[in-house]
Amino acid sequence: MLTLGMLDFDYALREPALPALTDKSTAEDKIVNERWERCNRMALMLIKNSISIIIRGAIPDSSNAKTYLASVEEQFKATSKAHASTLILKMVTTKYDGNSGIREHIMMMNDMARKLKGLDMEIREGFLVHFIMTSLPASFEAFKVNYNTQKVKWSMNELIAMCVQEEERLKLEKPDVAYLMTANPKKRKGNVDKKDVSKVQKRDASASSSSKHSKGKSYCKFCRKEGHRQKDCQDFKEWLTKKGIPYNPEAGKKPKNT
Repeated sequence: MLTLGMLDFDYALREPALPALTDKSTAEDKIVNERWERCNRMALMLIKNSISIIIRGAIPDSSNAKTYLASVEEQFKATSKAHASTLILKMVTTKYDGNSGIREHIMMMNDMARKLKGLDMEIREGFLVHFIMTSLPASFEAFKVNYNTQKVKWSMNELIAMCVQEEERLKLEKPDVAYLMTANPKKRKGNVDKKDVSKVQKRDASASSSSKHSKGKSYCKFCRKEGHRQKDCQDFKEWLTKKGIPYNPEAGKKPKNT
């Protein structure tokens, strides 16, 4: 359609077919008729050339470009329904995997919703925001709970901005924290792998015991604040409790020789 418009061949689609010329037709009638005939002929050629031969054979032929285009639209109605079903299924099953970036994930979901709108299946923005929230992984659980407790509803742009900010915050957390939150989301409180617990506690305890600021002050590698070590960090203790990991301040220390 863009090509037809640029070449002005869509004139035959915008204007109805003219009556056949007679002896009483004026010179102006002949010019208009000649223009319409040319535009109709060229439009018909471009439309047919843009359709594969296999599909073209199933479309009733016509010498009128507008009539032929209507037949093409009728032929693809069933295809549109199948495409809508595919889009809906893809939206329901798509989950954010953390690889593409949260912004790209939301834009992809929004694009699928826009395509459904073009198929007369509009999804309201408020519902779409909640729907996208459900596609986020377990590491965004606190973020989702925080949103659900707010009275204010986010727009799509606000959702993108807040999700990008949350993803950046998660990236700044300790690698061990990110590992437990994303590597195995099926684990729940009370069902944590003992090997993972031991591995994390030893690494954190040994790191915290030697964590010193460049000026000699104690430095917590969990909250990144000075004045205390990770084993004494209240935020770290609360995080362990939330994950069901028992707090052991002696983890990672070498046993004393007896």
